[in-house]
Amino acid sequence: DPAALREQSESVATLYIAAGIDPAKANVYMQSHVPQHAELGWLLTTLTSMGELERMTQFKDKSAGKETVGAGLFVYPSLMAADILLFNADLVPVGDDQKQHLELTRDIAGRFNHRFGEFFKLPEPYIPEVGARIMSLDDASKKMSKSNPNEGSYIALLDPPDVIRKKISRATTDSGREVKYDPVNKPEVSNLIGIYSQLGGLSIAEVEQRYEGQMYGPFKKDLAEVVVSVLEPLQQRYKDIRESGEIRNILREGAERAEAVAAKNLKEIQHLMGFLPRG
Repeated sequence: DPAALREQSESVATLYIAAGIDPAKANVYMQSHVPQHAELGWLLTTLTSMGELERMTQFKDKSAGKETVGAGLFVYPSLMAADILLFNADLVPVGDDQKQHLELTRDIAGRFNHRFGEFFKLPEPYIPEVGARIMSLDDASKKMSKSNPNEGSYIALLDPPDVIRKKISRATTDSGREVKYDPVNKPEVSNLIGIYSQLGGLSIAEVEQRYEGQMYGPFKKDLAEVVVSVLEPLQQRYKDIRESGEIRNILREGAERAEAVAAKNLKEIQHLMGFLPRG
């Protein structure tokens, strides 16, 4: 839905700022406002094989059971590579589920450099030890995702406090009662401990020690308050930014700065590939 897309785009951009990204230090913008993303994305499809794209886990997961699949989903990894390589990034903060796409990005960059001359850096993934992949509250074998039809499976950044408390209280837990981090044998409670550690500023061991000898009830109740305490200030900042209309200026200025770099790099990429300059 076009109206929903516009609303969600502005909402997500605002959440970045509300979460602490400083627009004076980082360019926050819509990729659709910087056309070089799409252009380089297409160019990189010429350096990407269908076999590589078919092996992407996300493509296999999202296309499973469907009669038809859009070409955009299939070539998405080439666009993601363009998003990264357009700015010659050194480090890319990604969740564990995106590591495969980053490995493909490195392959594409190396292929370009070998064929057309050294230009791209080979970006490295930045993946934190804990929190790189938050799993679903109702099934720890699946990634937490807003696309899950069960709203109780995820915590949205704008969920009201009482909704957050209810979701966590109903989160699936493993058999047994011990609050112990063991992703193999206790994946459900380990997922909750990971969330507690990230938002509460405690190590995994400190969380385990705090709830040693206690059952899941007190742990989940405290976890809910930790999540609420982190998200309430963010939600207030989000509200202030949206009401002020400031996000439109941030996105415009971010796109202008990003496009200046993107245009320069794309011109050099096209030159190396042999494209005739416009003159």
